[in-house]
Amino acid sequence: MKEQHYRFTVLFQPAEEGGYTVTVPALPGCVTEGDTLDEARAMVKDAIRCYLESLRMDGLPVPEDTELSLEPVKEKVEVTLGAA
Repeated sequence: MKEQHYRFTVLFQPAEEGGYTVTVPALPGCVTEGDTLDEARAMVKDAIRCYLESLRMDGLPVPEDTELSLEPVKEKVEVTLGAA
């Protein structure tokens, strides 16, 4: 079988306990983590490879990459609760 190459957008989210949680929006449920950014990159490549091999074994198509056209917005929001 001919070698195929795929590119997917991945999201690296810093974890409160340290390290990174990594998700692949185009591949639902494809989540991994790493203690460092380099480890997280290696782990997500392995997770994607396993995900794609599973799709292949089930005879399912590989989804197209999800283009994230909007940058995430991060801000603090203050709320007030009334007295109990």
